[in-house]
Order: sequence, then C-alpha cells, then structure tokens
Amino acid sequence: MGEKDSEKLIWEQMRTPTAATPIAAPQQHRTLPRLLVLLILFVSVTYVVYTLKLVSTSRACNNDAPFSTDNFSKTILSVNATAAVLRRGSLETNPEDRTDLRHVVFGIAASAKLWEQRRSYIKLWYRARDMRGVVWLDEEVKSEESSDALPPVRISGDTARFKYTNRQGHRSAIRISRIVSETLRLGMKDVRWFVMGDDDTVFVTENLIRVLRKYDHNQFYYIGSLSESHLQNIFFSYNMAYGGGGFAISYPLAKALQKMQDRCIQRYPGLYGSDDRMQACMAELGVPLTKETGFHQYDVYGNLFGLLASHPVTPLVSLHHLDVVEPIFPNVTRVEALQRLTIPMKFDSAGLMQQSICYDKSKSWTVSVSWGFAVQIFRGVFSPREMEMPSRTFLNWYRRADYTAYAFNTRPVSRNPCQKPFVFYFSKAKYNSTMQQIVSEYERHRVPHPDCKWNMANPAALNKVEVYKKPDPHLWDRAPRRNCCRVRKSKEKRTMVIDVGMCREGEVSET
Repeated sequence: MGEKDSEKLIWEQMRTPTAATPIAAPQQHRTLPRLLVLLILFVSVTYVVYTLKLVSTSRACNNDAPFSTDNFSKTILSVNATAAVLRRGSLETNPEDRTDLRHVVFGIAASAKLWEQRRSYIKLWYRARDMRGVVWLDEEVKSEESSDALPPVRISGDTARFKYTNRQGHRSAIRISRIVSETLRLGMKDVRWFVMGDDDTVFVTENLIRVLRKYDHNQFYYIGSLSESHLQNIFFSYNMAYGGGGFAISYPLAKALQKMQDRCIQRYPGLYGSDDRMQACMAELGVPLTKETGFHQYDVYGNLFGLLASHPVTPLVSLHHLDVVEPIFPNVTRVEALQRLTIPMKFDSAGLMQQSICYDKSKSWTVSVSWGFAVQIFRGVFSPREMEMPSRTFLNWYRRADYTAYAFNTRPVSRNPCQKPFVFYFSKAKYNSTMQQIVSEYERHRVPHPDCKWNMANPAALNKVEVYKKPDPHLWDRAPRRNCCRVRKSKEKRTMVIDVGMCREGEVSET
C-alpha cells in the first residue's frame, strides 16, 4: 500500500466512528455552541454597521480620511478640553476645593513710627473674623485697638548679621524681605497663598481671591505687578513685583524660599529694597513674575483721577502710596474717601472702577463711566482708543521726568476749554430688589469751567448722573472685555440716566 493510500485509510477511520466507541453528547452541550455562535454573529454585525456609519458620517462632515492624523489630533484636543472643563467645573462647584480668604495669610510690613496713622488703612479692608494676617513691626508699639479691628502684631527677627551696603536705602529692607519666611514659620494650617503688602496698602480682597483662583496653588507662583514709572522698572527690574502694591506667593514656593532666603540675602548686600531682594531670590529659584495689573504700586504724585477713571480691564486688587497722593474723592480726607469707595465695593466688587464708554448722540457728548468712582461727560466725540488711555492728572515719581517716563500710554489733559470734562463723583448707591439692579448716583463736582463758544448742549445743566447696573460676580470668569453703557431717557430734569452691563450681541462703542 502506498503512502497516500495509508493516509487515506487513517483519515477515513477517524471520520467514521465505530460501534464499539459511540459518542452521545448531551443536548445542552449542543445548544451552548449555537448560542455562542449567535452572540459572536450579533456583535460582528453591530460592529460592521457602526463602523460603516462612522465612516460615512466622517466623510460627509469633512472630506478628510476618517482615521487621519488631523482627525485624531482634533479628537485628542477635544477630549483634553472636555476634561479641563470638567476639572474646572468640579473645582467651582465643590466649596472645599475653591481658594477662599481662609486659605490666604497676609504679611503686612509696617513701621512703628507711622503705625498710628497708617493702621486706619488696614482697618478699611481687614476683617479678623474672615481673614488671617500678621503685622510685622520693627519695634514694640502701644495700641488700644481691639483684636477685631486689626491683625495681630509681631516684631520682626533680628537682621544685624546681614550685610547692607546700599547708601541710598535703609537696612529695614532686609527685615521686610523676610516677612513671608517669618510668617511661614508661624506654622498656620491650610495655607495656600501668602500675600505681602505695606501698611499703606488697601486690598480689595474679593478681587484678590478672584485673581488667585486662576492659578494652581500647588505650583510655584510669584504674582504681582510693576511700577507705573518706566524709570523705576529700569532701575530695579521689569521682572520684580512691587511689594507696596502687593504680591502673592504660593505655599510651596514660600517653603522653597524659606529654606534658602537667608543665604540668598547675604549674596545681595548692595540691593536697595526688599522687593528686589525678593526678586533676586526668585531668580535663583528660577521662578518668573506672573504679572497681574490689578496690583497697583502707584509710584506717582498728585491726583490719581486719570488712572482710576481709565482702569485697565482687570480686577482692581490693591491701592498703594495713599499718603503720597491726593484723596481719591474731593473735599474729604484720605480715609473718608476710601470709606466711600467701600460702598460700591460691597455691592459689586468685581465691577469696581471698571470703565464703560458710550455716547449721547442727541447732544454729541462722550460719556465715560468708571463704575463706583466717577462719570465724565465731554463735549464732542472722543474715540474709545483715546478714552481708555489715562489722562495725565498725576506726576511721575521722578519729578523731572515727563510723560515718556511712564510704563504705559497716557493722554494729555484737554487744552481746548470746550473739551474739559465735567466730572460727577460717586455719592451713594442702593440695591433695587424689584429691578435686581444697583442704582448708584454721581454728583457733579462744582468747579469753575472756562467759557465755551461751541454751539452745543452744555453738561453744566446736569446736577447728577444715575447709573443702573446688575451685580456681576462672574465678570472675571469670562474673557476680559469692557462693559458697555447706554444713555437712557431721563424722567427728571438735570439728571442723566445710564445703563451699564454686559455688551449685547453686536454692540460696540461707536457714535
């Protein structure tokens, strides 16, 4: 028998069972394979149908290949964006995860010689029941203030071992530069941010929190702003946060700073102040300044009106050098002026000082509203580009410097007598529960105006301006944009009525 015939015989024997070895499988064993086959068939058909639908839909929506690299990248970006939104949403909805005032500790640099007059500024914004902070003095002072009015007072550590060789400065700069580290050593719990400021700094704490919530407190962050003086920034650094305007340091960065700061300070005996010593240590740690322009150093003299009436589109976080400039409201003391500012601050801190620009077309007037502070009315038409630049009502920190020495654009005060603005200062506000709006009033500042020969309506006919605005606590959760304003018809003579709020669809500031 050949090899092929033997293989055939073996194959036939395997295919044909013998009577001696019957195979009788139970019925349930036959049923199970059928169910598995049906299940596999169902899944396969479903997969094929879904794949065909996906391919046809993808090709119909765009003419790209359904599994191209571009589509894959878009899918990944979409997933990442969705995840980011979900993470952000979870932080906003979970109160335990949101940064709040209880997570912030203020370190306030103060001098015993000026403590009696400057503690009034701190009392304007500090609330002992809701906040934590320490005032660091150079020596003991006698104080009768209650614990509810001011933070606890401590004496800074001895800095005699540190060298200081700058002939123009004062060695107290070393003491002040160590405030963050000394505050950290107090061992306070549940701290996310240390915020530094001077005793003549006023914080808008709600806006401070709005700014800090933008950043991850678990990372290294050094947040603040620059001087208004270009010469100051050149002399010191454009990478330095000015401490008078205030700056914030995240807790992990404060821990890293505390470990090396004393060694760092020894390396820079020739620096002038505490701010540049802090920045020098940040440079050694490799941490850049994160700029937030709502921290205001105000290295200027004179009247802050031009700066406040054209505040940048960012939350107002702090005001500094209040002893150097004039009161922000006329005919009152500095403290009284700031007390008046706290009225609109309580109603809508997010919108405080925010500028809106609109036009009264029937009278050819330009109207600029700095909400909670002042309303200006100009004869004629000024472009928004001009109005958003501060008018030079103030002087540079270096008295011989001209307007080119500012670190931002400014515009001159109008020389044409007809273009001198009529200013209406904030006087009072109330909340209208029926309209769900804040009604704020601004009274005309009665100062002499030069004669104007223009044949047009005179704003001097007005006594006050009423501004209607809905509270908008989520203003800074959206992309930065100026609010819009609209001049409304007034039922009262000698009164202008203005509505301020989010810009409507297609609304722009144009004549």
